[in-house]
Amino acid sequence: MTSTPEAIAPRRVKITYQGVVNAVFAVFIFSGMIAYIEPSPYDLLVFLAIPVWVIGGFKIHRVQIVILFLWCIFEAASFLALLPYWDEPDTRKYQFTSFYLFLTVICFTLFFGQRTIDRANICLKAFTLGAVIAAILGILSYFEFSVFGIELIYDRVASTFKDPNVFGSYLILGEAYLLQALLSGAGWRRISSLLALLILLLGVFVSYSRGSWGASIFTLIMVTVLTYVTSESKTTRRRIAIVSMVAVGLAALVFIAILARPDIRDFFFQRATLQDYDEGATGRFGNQWRSIPMLLDRPEGFGPFRFPKFFGIEPHSSYIGAFANDGWIGGLTWILIILSTTYIGFRLVFLRSPYRDLAQVVWPALFSILLQAFQIDIDHWRQIYLLFGMIWGFEAARLRWLDRQRHAPEALKPMQASYG
Repeated sequence: MTSTPEAIAPRRVKITYQGVVNAVFAVFIFSGMIAYIEPSPYDLLVFLAIPVWVIGGFKIHRVQIVILFLWCIFEAASFLALLPYWDEPDTRKYQFTSFYLFLTVICFTLFFGQRTIDRANICLKAFTLGAVIAAILGILSYFEFSVFGIELIYDRVASTFKDPNVFGSYLILGEAYLLQALLSGAGWRRISSLLALLILLLGVFVSYSRGSWGASIFTLIMVTVLTYVTSESKTTRRRIAIVSMVAVGLAALVFIAILARPDIRDFFFQRATLQDYDEGATGRFGNQWRSIPMLLDRPEGFGPFRFPKFFGIEPHSSYIGAFANDGWIGGLTWILIILSTTYIGFRLVFLRSPYRDLAQVVWPALFSILLQAFQIDIDHWRQIYLLFGMIWGFEAARLRWLDRQRHAPEALKPMQASYG
């Protein structure tokens, strides 16, 4: 049979504007796995990703105006608190880093409000891929196979990050995404998700970050419970229960094998208890309690990054830090941001919509980190601004979907319910 020219002609790759935006954001999100150099690739790519997206235009939903207004008030309060200390380089640098992250959360909030499912899936896959690679590099360094000069920090793994705590918590979103894929997927997808999930769990373990351990366990439990409770099929629930038990059993076997090494076991139990810097009047929690009466007398706070000038170390609590860095207005606004996001997050994961499955990945990861923020500073963790933006973008998309449902002809409603 003779082939026609049309049959043998190579297929042309069609390049579209939205395809370019998706590709640029995928690389941008993936690059967040590298944070031990400054400026990081993430910091540089933001100057490409945001303009490429903005030139195509965007819409603002009324619900997004609420959170954008709160973020603007929070940032304005931060700069007001900075003014008396403008001449201090460290203080000024801290605040301008906060301002840069403020710009990213504004963009993420608007970005995920449109083309939500496609954009969220692309970013979650890119983030998870980066997390798995960072975990592999960290695990290799822990077992003395260092790559790219990655070294341990006081026998703890930081991988491509500067801080083991940041590294451990960075993996949590990837864990949530892979667990949902494990619970709802089939065939090879389930096997690959399980293997990748075990890698991330091992990565969190060797970070020896107590906060990351707790947040990781909490997130995995929350994803499992939400997936089970909102499933409408008894067969699916049974499968979720079986897969969960198998995954827990395999994870337990892996960690038992790891703890068989005396040096690892001893260090694990050492890290699992309170440390010297946690206790006493000048410890982590003592400083937090001592700072409260001082902050009650200072409506303007201490100023950005000035807490260490009073106590020698950072506040190790983003809630104390918000009042210390940004004054009463900034601190109260931060609380409002947390409370409003918590309300939106729980509404998203329980109400039926095309975005519920995505929210059941993103919200547990963000909520666990917000709980972790009671005992660690998360202010400059890049991923939390991505997670904040995704939650509020999902809510805008959900409300737009509801509006379409109300105004669509009856015959089209089942189709819109399926495809959003």
